[in-house]
Amino acid sequence: MTTKTKADRISWDEYFYGIVHLVAERSVCLRRKVGCLIVRNHQILASGYNGPPAGHPHPDELGGCERDIEGIKSGERLELCVCLHAEQNALLQCARNGVAVEGAEIYVTVFPCPICARMIANSGIKHVKVFGTYPGEARSRSVLEKCGIAITMLDVSGFRTILTGPPGWETADEK
Repeated sequence: MTTKTKADRISWDEYFYGIVHLVAERSVCLRRKVGCLIVRNHQILASGYNGPPAGHPHPDELGGCERDIEGIKSGERLELCVCLHAEQNALLQCARNGVAVEGAEIYVTVFPCPICARMIANSGIKHVKVFGTYPGEARSRSVLEKCGIAITMLDVSGFRTILTGPPGWETADEK
């Protein structure tokens, strides 16, 4: 029997990287599958993925993505989408269950949009850890930085298992 040493273990970032990508697999978004974890002291407080409100028909049941049908670019006119973002769903899950996120960190498969960045800033989350980019990221980054929230774009090149993400986690322009 071989004994594993502490050095053989994957890092916390790699651990959450695997989980957040699995969470993204639950998404029913036809455009981009995003996953999110809110974590404090290495404990998962909540997970979220992008999708419509509970009980609402999924986009494929409504004839497709409204923004795709109207030819709206990724990252633009987000208010037209029936779906909530992964970060929004995770924050709402904490609110519904009375879970404080003050001082937590949030792991997201792609950089938060400007709306989610503002929500993260007001939630008390102190660190955003990201695995991928998002259109309009500069605005989001500016909000987070001005609010004193740490941002880490995680380098996964040293991770033992590199995931490409679920189908649709990136747009054709980003591939």
